[in-house]
Amino acid sequence: MAVEDPSVSGVSGRYATALFELARDEKSIDAVKADLERFEALLNDSADLKRLVRSPVFSADAQLKALTAVLEKAGISGIAANFLKVLTSNRRLFTVADTIRAFRALVAKFRGEATADVTVAEQLNEKNLDALKAALKSVTGKDVALNVNVDPSIIGGLVVKLGSRMVDSSLRTKLNSIKNAMKEAG
Repeated sequence: MAVEDPSVSGVSGRYATALFELARDEKSIDAVKADLERFEALLNDSADLKRLVRSPVFSADAQLKALTAVLEKAGISGIAANFLKVLTSNRRLFTVADTIRAFRALVAKFRGEATADVTVAEQLNEKNLDALKAALKSVTGKDVALNVNVDPSIIGGLVVKLGSRMVDSSLRTKLNSIKNAMKEAG
C-alpha cells in the first residue's frame, strides 16, 4: 500500500501501515482502533506511563514488563497488544502517539472519512462532539473522524484543521487580534 498522506510517514507511518494492513487482513480494524484509543487515553491520563513510553533510561525488558502489566490491566489484547509489544521490543515505543495518529488516518482514508484535528480548551462531551462532526460533515460531505487535543492555553473556543484548511476561533487568537488592533490604533 503506497502512502502519500504526509501524516503517515517516517518510522511511525511504516509501523502504522503494517498494523493497518494486518488489521485489515484479519478484519479487525475496529477492535484494533478501539484498543489503540484506549491505550492513548491511558497515555494521556498517566504521567508515569508517558515517562515509561518516552524515557530511554528504561531497558527494553523493563519497558516490556511494565507495558504488559498495563495492557493486561486495561484489557488490551490481540493484535493491538502484540503491536505495542513489538514497538517496545524494537525500542520504538516513543513513537506510539504518532503511530496511533497515523493508524487513525489510514483507517479514515480506508473508510472514505475525512480526519480533522481539533484543539479545545477542555474535553468536549459526546453531544458537542456529535454536533462538531455533523457541522464538519455538512461542509465536507464526508463522515469526519476527530483527533481531539486538549490545550488549556487556547482559553476557549476551538481550532479545527481539516486537510489544508484551518479555522481558529480560539479565545487566545481573538484576544491577540484585539491586542494587535489596539497597538495599531495607539
